[in-house]
Amino acid sequence: MRAIFLIGMAGAAGAISRYGVSVWAQRQWSSNFAFGTLIVNVLGCLILGFILELEVQTDWVDAPARLYLAVGFLGAFTTFSTFGFETLKFMHDGSHYLALVNVAANLVLGLLAVWLGWVLARMVAA
Repeated sequence: MRAIFLIGMAGAAGAISRYGVSVWAQRQWSSNFAFGTLIVNVLGCLILGFILELEVQTDWVDAPARLYLAVGFLGAFTTFSTFGFETLKFMHDGSHYLALVNVAANLVLGLLAVWLGWVLARMVAA
């Protein structure tokens, strides 16, 4: 029961953080593009890559911490379902170019962020 409570608390923090990043991004770039979702997805990938590699390379992240951070916080922080919706909305609205840019940017930057998190964790753990 304690684990479920902690995952829920981490999820609440992730959801609040996602909202904060989205509001910040909208204020920074008031455009039609989904910058908030992109930033959240890339940051989530970076943090997940970092956490999972630290778990492998060190004893700094144990299984419960990974569970709270990866499942709780990042599960609520990342917005992949929102990414899917926004991409389809771009297509529905006839903005096929923005849909393609959205998919490519989230995929490429997300994968690069996971790799960078992995590299950073190896540097920190060394």
